[in-house]
Amino acid sequence: MPLIYLRPSQKTDVPAIMAILTKAKKLLAADQIDQWQNGYPNVEQIQADIQQQISWVLMVNQTIAATAALMLTPEPTYQDIRQGHWHNSQPYATIHRIAVDPQLRGQRLSTILLSNLVTVGLQQQRFNFRVDTHPQNLRMQHVVQQAGFQKRGEIQVTDGLRWAYELNLPVIKA
Repeated sequence: MPLIYLRPSQKTDVPAIMAILTKAKKLLAADQIDQWQNGYPNVEQIQADIQQQISWVLMVNQTIAATAALMLTPEPTYQDIRQGHWHNSQPYATIHRIAVDPQLRGQRLSTILLSNLVTVGLQQQRFNFRVDTHPQNLRMQHVVQQAGFQKRGEIQVTDGLRWAYELNLPVIKA
């Protein structure tokens, strides 16, 4: 079994992260999903994520296999949820820009990535997690639902409608 772990992204990781994102964009385009087809996420976004210390990479045998951002601050686009509601208004962490190298598909790395991000959030006293995805992005919907996220409604982002998911874990008091 390979060594798999999560670590914060570094500036030197930008080319590898962008290569994964480029492959993910091509996969979405091949599936005729317009998510991430307008230049987002771009190098500037990833550099900003790294500077803000919200960018993470999943390492498999010392190679970057996946990437995501974990925000501990409220997501402005989540304030207006339609066709449903959030389960609670407690502090939450938001997971954005999830991408796994398509060449490594079938290894459940997206599940491992989410699990590790939840662990990081729990260490920061976040027991609620939110994520959104394109209504046609069946792969991501499957991944988040398998991880226990529940569909809560719809949100509007710059380039369209997204389905909003939430995971609520029991609060653990120290």
